[in-house]
Amino acid sequence: MTGRSPARAVDPDAFRAVSRHWTTGVALLTVRADEELFAKTVSSLCTLSLDPPLVSVAVDLRSPLVAAARVAGHYAVSVLTDRQHGLARRFAAPGAGRALGLFTGAPMRTEDTGAPVLEGCLAWFDCLLHDVLPGGDHALLIGRVVAAEGQPGEPLVHHDGRFHSLELDLELDVGPGPVPDSAPGPPGPASGAAPAPDSDPVHRPTAPAGAR
Repeated sequence: MTGRSPARAVDPDAFRAVSRHWTTGVALLTVRADEELFAKTVSSLCTLSLDPPLVSVAVDLRSPLVAAARVAGHYAVSVLTDRQHGLARRFAAPGAGRALGLFTGAPMRTEDTGAPVLEGCLAWFDCLLHDVLPGGDHALLIGRVVAAEGQPGEPLVHHDGRFHSLELDLELDVGPGPVPDSAPGPPGPASGAAPAPDSDPVHRPTAPAGAR
């Protein structure tokens, strides 16, 4: 009986290309740490357990949101509707997901933990940080869900580097653009690589009127 030959390592570009065929929903991961607010578009949300109720989100290790979640001890995940594709693109862009106070044009509220929840989203999970596990070039943020809610609507879908609507049977992404953080992160339609993590200096937007 002969031994098995060592497993080959898949080519990273081939791995990314194949990963683009995996269709996911799109969510906004949010953390408030002291006076700073962090937000990042993700497609890696996964429900892990019913007892206890756990979810996980994979985030690029270089993103400041990972450290912010450790400091805050909580996070929220808001599942986006197909009408929120503009927010999905906005918070997938490097540097767009960090602010002092509130984000302009993205009304949010707090629930049990103090983590921001996006208004008008399809569903949300408010979580205490349960654990942070290594996942290659990503960190797996394990959250214990303390509150959650959903409402009727159509989800925003991510497939082949673009956003889609099931209800409208329409491609919502026109041309190359940023994609949600995922594990592994598929490249944008033209860039060939996942977008760089949030690393820009903190910006100070003006809070929208009536925002909570």
